[in-house]
Amino acid sequence: MQGRERSEYRPDIVVRVFKMKLSQLLDDFIKRKVFGCVTSYIYVIEFQKRGLPHCHILLTLDSSSKIKFVSAELPNINVNRRLFEIVTKCMVHGPCGIINPNAPCMKDGECSKQFPKAFRQETEENVNDYPVYKIWCIEPVRVGKHYIDNHWIIPYNPWLSKKYNAHINVEVCASVKSVKYLYYVCKGHDAASITLKMMTVLIMMRF
Repeated sequence: MQGRERSEYRPDIVVRVFKMKLSQLLDDFIKRKVFGCVTSYIYVIEFQKRGLPHCHILLTLDSSSKIKFVSAELPNINVNRRLFEIVTKCMVHGPCGIINPNAPCMKDGECSKQFPKAFRQETEENVNDYPVYKIWCIEPVRVGKHYIDNHWIIPYNPWLSKKYNAHINVEVCASVKSVKYLYYVCKGHDAASITLKMMTVLIMMRF
């Protein structure tokens, strides 16, 4: 193939790199204890429709460990330009809503991911089973063709974002109801039954 190849054309390379990064990430959690002592964990790998893999990981920490570094705000570009560039590239939702009513997340005129988020002076714990993070009002910055502010930032861990330069959404499950996430990550792969009828031959396929 001439010219620059697209990732979906080389799934062999994509999954190898993904596996290496995932193994390193799990080592950070389990062996290096970047979030504290992990008592149990579960993860599942899924593939998007265009073939790119992603992983959902649920960690259970011991009672003495707390994740203290989850941010839902743009970093200060004058303090940490590299982190600012990673967050604006990997951790921005949309924009959607009035700005882009045809965004994939829009359902019945509202964002299914509850964006844009409201500004808050302090983080509030255990609101609908998840914390509501502190989000300060700032001057909008241009990202691509839109101006965005902290309304649109997906929660992340600065250390992980800088190390992996990737989309890594970090959330704190603050209620026993987070068990519903276990059922989500264990829901299994997509499956479908297909019938192909060719003259008098009937072929049943399941994948």
